[in-house]
Amino acid sequence: MAIAKAERLMNLALCLLGTRRPLSKRELRDSIEAYVETFRPGSGAAGSDDSFNRMFERDKDDLRELGLVIETVESLDGEIGYLARRDSNRLPPITLDAEEAAALGLAAKVWQQARLAGAASGALQKLRAAGLPEDVDPYETHGALEPRIPVHEAAFEPLMLACRDRRPVVFDYRKATAAHPEPRHVEPWALECWRGHWYLAGFDRDRGAERVFRLSRITGKVRSRGARLTAEVPDVVTVRETVASWAGETADRSALIRLRTGSGYPLRAKASAVRELGDGWDELEIPYGHGLDAWLVEFGPDVVVLDPAELRADVVDRLRAVAKG
Repeated sequence: MAIAKAERLMNLALCLLGTRRPLSKRELRDSIEAYVETFRPGSGAAGSDDSFNRMFERDKDDLRELGLVIETVESLDGEIGYLARRDSNRLPPITLDAEEAAALGLAAKVWQQARLAGAASGALQKLRAAGLPEDVDPYETHGALEPRIPVHEAAFEPLMLACRDRRPVVFDYRKATAAHPEPRHVEPWALECWRGHWYLAGFDRDRGAERVFRLSRITGKVRSRGARLTAEVPDVVTVRETVASWAGETADRSALIRLRTGSGYPLRAKASAVRELGDGWDELEIPYGHGLDAWLVEFGPDVVVLDPAELRADVVDRLRAVAKG
């Protein structure tokens, strides 16, 4: 479900739950921002009662399908109104067993280094107040490894909010092969974490195509723009596939590299074959896809590309760009 529609449904549900008397279609149309924005003067749908009626009926049916009990009430003068009584839509008490509570605790720990930590902690406190068993500690360690998603980039929070609100952004971005950053005008879709690095997937307005940006290469502040998105936002599965491809997770061939003994364990984990060369070096055959050159550069002098030649040239170009500053 698109975020814009989800937000519209949420506002409609809150409006119907918050009223003490039935509200007519006209009142709902004038009260909910999404309807006002869609059917405002100057928009293509402005003044179209039929378009609004169709949208409202679809939204009402969607809310009912999600479980909201919406009553239709006819007033004395024959006007139809709608409301959702709280007593008819009250959720049952929350009950969590030990395993469910542990899963929530792990989810909260994942974000403990980000600004979402406060929200996650507050949610767990509310669950505790709502009936979480007193003998269950959601923060208890349940294994030797603790899941964490590191978020050190200052661009993470403004980009997360821009993805949520579907707002275009502008930021300065330094490509791995460039000595200086350049401005990018982007319609953000989603943030994804691959190999410990955060990436933004979105539509690059300057290039007229989808692009993926590594957050660690964003310099300066992320500035928001009030304009609407112009490109269609793909579903989350497609976005993840896009990030995987640009981050080098998909490969259609192999590369041959020389790796210093005792180093580059992430590369060794990806290798399909490893051969000892002696003199402190090993030879690895690894999957070769988009983004591999950027990954190999991170290992510095511990990696030497043997084949193919274009990969070796790309790595050399990146290293020279880094050397130039």
